Amino acid sequence: MSEQDYTPPRVWQWEKKGEGRFANINRPIAGPTHEADLPVGKHPHQLYSLGTPNGQKVTILFEELLAAGHADAEYDAWLINILEGDQFSSGFVAANPNSKIPALVDHSTSPPTRVFESGAILVHLAEKFGAFLPTAGAARAECLSWLFWQMGSAPFLGGGFGHFYAYAPTKQEYPINRFTMEAKRQLDVLNRNLAERRFMTGDEYTIADMAIWPWYGGVVINNLYDAAEFLQVDSYTHVVRWANEIAARPAVQRGRRVNRIMGPEDEQMRERHGPEDFER
Repeated sequence: MSEQDYTPPRVWQWEKKGEGRFANINRPIAGPTHEADLPVGKHPHQLYSLGTPNGQKVTILFEELLAAGHADAEYDAWLINILEGDQFSSGFVAANPNSKIPALVDHSTSPPTRVFESGAILVHLAEKFGAFLPTAGAARAECLSWLFWQMGSAPFLGGGFGHFYAYAPTKQEYPINRFTMEAKRQLDVLNRNLAERRFMTGDEYTIADMAIWPWYGGVVINNLYDAAEFLQVDSYTHVVRWANEIAARPAVQRGRRVNRIMGPEDEQMRERHGPEDFER
């Protein structure tokens, strides 16, 4: 039966056999699959993550905070390998009931504070250290608007376009066309905004840039999904300019390496427990 002939059943049933790169970890139920405690290091902030675009947002912010002189922003970053199901351990589910990376446990409070979802972690840290997030008025509203734009938009880029273009077991015209149209629309939204601004909210570099860059900077300069030519990313000149400027920041370069287990070996770092780890 072809995809065009598929008729959904009256009641969907989960068949544990699946297709595609992530079939072995996708499931329609929540909760842990096994017992395992999360490790805890020496720093106030314990991050459990993987160097995907969502994970990079948080490690970039941590490295930017440290570069700006916030010594109390030191952190341990522990690898959660989602392809091996680490996100379904009892310890990780306690930190994030949604079983998605990243998750943060802030031990500077008593009891420790768990924060899950990357956007919530960015806001938590920015407010805690008074950095990279305007404190009031229109500037704060603009920053949060672009931050939540990323939260709502990137699933169409990753789970939509990226999945059907790069990871689905078969290439299907309808979903690829559908999500390509949306990915290009989003790039145009960014391009029009950045035509008039150095950064997403103006002249100030904020957590909005840190949230958006790993996804859309990844597409236009790092060829995420091997789709740069397909999406004609060079036509989004203002996005390319912005993406390259952020990519040149040393803190961004460090943050992008943390918990990364793919790509060139010199760009990988399974765990991060101190600045000395970047010198190895």
